[in-house]
Amino acid sequence: MANLLILFPLAMAALALGVPSNRWRPWLLPAGCAVQVGLSLWAMGAVECSALGGWLALDPLGRVFLGFTSVFFFLCSLYIPGYLAHSAGQSNRWLCANLFVFLAMMTLVILSHHLGLMWVAMEATTLATAPLLYFHRTSRALEATWKYLVICSVGIALALLGSFFLAYSALHGGLKTTLLFDELVRHAEQLSPTWLRAGFVLLLVGYGTKMGLAPMHTWLPDAHGEAPAPVSALLSGALLPSAFLAILRVFHICQASRHGAFAQEILLVMGLLSMAFAAVFVVRQRDFKRLLAYSSVEHMGILIAGIGLGGQAVYGALLHVLTHGFTKGMLFLSAGNIHQVYGSKSTDVVRGVMRRLPLSGAMFLVGFLAITGSPPFGPFVSEVTIASAALSRGHYLAGGLFLFLLCAVFIGMGTTVLAVVQGSPEDSAVESLKSNGRGDRFATGAPIVLLLAIVLLLGVYIPPPLNALLHKAADFLQVTP
Repeated sequence: MANLLILFPLAMAALALGVPSNRWRPWLLPAGCAVQVGLSLWAMGAVECSALGGWLALDPLGRVFLGFTSVFFFLCSLYIPGYLAHSAGQSNRWLCANLFVFLAMMTLVILSHHLGLMWVAMEATTLATAPLLYFHRTSRALEATWKYLVICSVGIALALLGSFFLAYSALHGGLKTTLLFDELVRHAEQLSPTWLRAGFVLLLVGYGTKMGLAPMHTWLPDAHGEAPAPVSALLSGALLPSAFLAILRVFHICQASRHGAFAQEILLVMGLLSMAFAAVFVVRQRDFKRLLAYSSVEHMGILIAGIGLGGQAVYGALLHVLTHGFTKGMLFLSAGNIHQVYGSKSTDVVRGVMRRLPLSGAMFLVGFLAITGSPPFGPFVSEVTIASAALSRGHYLAGGLFLFLLCAVFIGMGTTVLAVVQGSPEDSAVESLKSNGRGDRFATGAPIVLLLAIVLLLGVYIPPPLNALLHKAADFLQVTP
């Protein structure tokens, strides 16, 4: 089963390359992703799911990420055929194929229980997504692609060095050299503390670069801003959490070795720092897609800070992976509709969206309220869980900073979002809008409404099976032998 979860998307990628029709090829994505959701649910329901002698395995932590990634990718795939219909004159062969490869590699990251294999899978996600960033073939897209490749490759190189340090910590502790997570956790107390800590720092910086943590986030605003809307949604909602999962794997080893306090202190500082960077850059941001990218920097900080706080905040961080992902997907897809009609991402041109695109404008505004932690949406629940855990565990300074930065981002984002959805278009844009008769369409509007329904559901009711899955993953991550 574990092998099938990876091989099936790769087979669909080959099929996408072979289909000659530019019109019908995008429909392979929702069809293939629907099957992938079924396979994922089947694997999650199995008592044991492993392959390659334990190199691939599905544990409680992996079940959360596998289920979310499969469902989120499927919802985004529903949007893609309608979105690509606007670019009918441009070949989508490699975009469709690379999206399937991207899904396969993210699944490989989730299933990997070997540090080296996970590193290879993470690097493969970089290679699979780079061509997606250049889909529009503009000079800015080319610059964003190269920046993404270079900066993430440097981060991945540091992660490789950290992997060597972690392996050497076992050798230095008198154990056989191993990169299997299960063995490293089982013998964690025998690992060399010095090499373990050095390895953790390097792996945090390396995978933190891919995750978009500040100050290693410099590739992220350009990449998210220039990528096609569904690719931006998948980068923010799925790729960044996969790098977060890689950090969690290493944190689990530190926790089992009784050096979790050291790791948590670093994570808490890095999380708050990332939130602070985002709060600064969202202020007076004129490009609304870059605004959403800086919002992702903030929310990656929230995830890391939640793990650093420990206790119930770990549950909140895992829940926030879901609530942030679905909400950011709604925002980026709404932004894609706005960009296609206005032909610009600048607030100098894009104004009065609620009049021109009532559905997309409303979804963009509601998505802003949700992503900034307003009730009754999912991110409100996960962020309140993290904040209350900080205060209940005596982290009053960290909790206060956490709440202050949330308010600062709300104010900063609100200025740009209200400028986009309200008012009237600039005079220079009126003629362009008149010549473009397209408005909201069912094909590109329905997936956004589905995402909103999930975000709202998670804000008022967490299904018991999902709640149990999240609690089991949080307990698994914090257990010490």
